[in-house]
Amino acid sequence: MVSKLPRWVEYGSFILALVAGLVNSVGLLGFKHQSISHLSGTATLFGTGIINASFVDAFHLALILISFLFGSAISGYFVGSGSLKLGRNYSSLLTLEALFLFGSIYFLSDNISLGHYLASAACGLQNALATTYSGAVIRTTHVTGIFTDLGIMLGSKLRGESFDKRKALLFFLIITGFILGGSLGAYFFSFLGFYALLIPASICLFLALSYAIYNKITLS
Repeated sequence: MVSKLPRWVEYGSFILALVAGLVNSVGLLGFKHQSISHLSGTATLFGTGIINASFVDAFHLALILISFLFGSAISGYFVGSGSLKLGRNYSSLLTLEALFLFGSIYFLSDNISLGHYLASAACGLQNALATTYSGAVIRTTHVTGIFTDLGIMLGSKLRGESFDKRKALLFFLIITGFILGGSLGAYFFSFLGFYALLIPASICLFLALSYAIYNKITLS
């Protein structure tokens, strides 16, 4: 049951959604106006680009998709099951996400597309860190599924079924974090440019350190 969720999962989901919103807004505001944290729009653009765009543009979009998949595969290899479980080495993966973002700053600042691929890999890695916990789907890099699940819950409530307030709170925090991250990304990009990605990268390092300490205290 979602009621068994430890509080750190909710706080962590909010912060990770904020990170993704920040990264995505910087990508959208930068050169090529490339969405990064989710793939629906990119996949559509790739499909239309095969017909209407140049080979270079279509290839770029394909590499965005592959990079996200690559990041997810890294999490899958080191974490295994998508279920969230205390004791897994999330700290190392969060540190790797930060390194991907630091690398993306270097390349994006010179208008090199490799920065997009590193940022996309970072988001894929993050999204695959923990996809489920106690029946709750936790996706922190996009909110389409979150809005869908929340809508289903509201519709079920109108039909007379019980309403899981804790689960709704989790979804609300993810949505709020993602939107807030987008706002912060736009604000910091206005005077920092791609160096605004230093903020989500630093947040990932902070989360990695915090989780390592929490994990050590809890399991000791």
